Amino acid sequence: MRGLKDKRVLITGGASGIGFATAGRFLEEGSRVAILDRDEAALQRTRKELPGLQGTIHADVSDDKSVARAFDELDRLFGGLDVLINNAGISIRHPFMDITPDQWRTVIGVNLNGVFYVAQQATRRMLAGGGGVILNMGSTNGLMGYHYYADYNATKAGVIELSRSMALELGPSIRVNAICPGFIMTPMQEAEYTPEVRRTFENKVPLRKPGRPEDVAALFAFLASDEAAFISGQYYVIDGGEIAGGLASQA
Repeated sequence: MRGLKDKRVLITGGASGIGFATAGRFLEEGSRVAILDRDEAALQRTRKELPGLQGTIHADVSDDKSVARAFDELDRLFGGLDVLINNAGISIRHPFMDITPDQWRTVIGVNLNGVFYVAQQATRRMLAGGGGVILNMGSTNGLMGYHYYADYNATKAGVIELSRSMALELGPSIRVNAICPGFIMTPMQEAEYTPEVRRTFENKVPLRKPGRPEDVAALFAFLASDEAAFISGQYYVIDGGEIAGGLASQA
């Protein structure tokens, strides 16, 4: 991809799943990459598996003070920021009526508040440095209803509209887009899905398979690159065709 070499890139939730794959992809593109994650053990593993990383930062995106400290550390590391991959997120599979107030606050705290806290800190650096790219992690769950993920779905819908609003306010200096994966097989999904649930999802996807974290990483790389210089304020679905036909597409 044009324009990614030597770019300073921060990836939240970068120690596993899509974030880990995205870190690897940007390293391949010649970028300077730092990852942020709240799992210290996973950060240690990632440092060994991706020795080209410029740094790892331990922080909780749901805590605005933790995020502020993380960006102070990023300032010492990079002295600025060109690309933010705002990827950190969690999900809990449970019926709507079983969601407790604490669970609701936890999911909202990471998936929506965390995206806001990180994006705002990143924006300050990008405006001071002349511009940049912010890519927020949405989901197909933010575009249509899914059983057992009411809290997660609400956060992802919020991320999509937050991204569009940011694009309006932050242009022309900063491009902002949201990425909306569908069924991507990550450690989070492997922990949630039984083999039966996984087969059900696969049968709904026209390509008849789950996506890979590397597939989403490739989309992040494209949208961060100069190849996408005229793309902002959009959301991009990467789902193997799952939501192409809505109910009509489900046999």
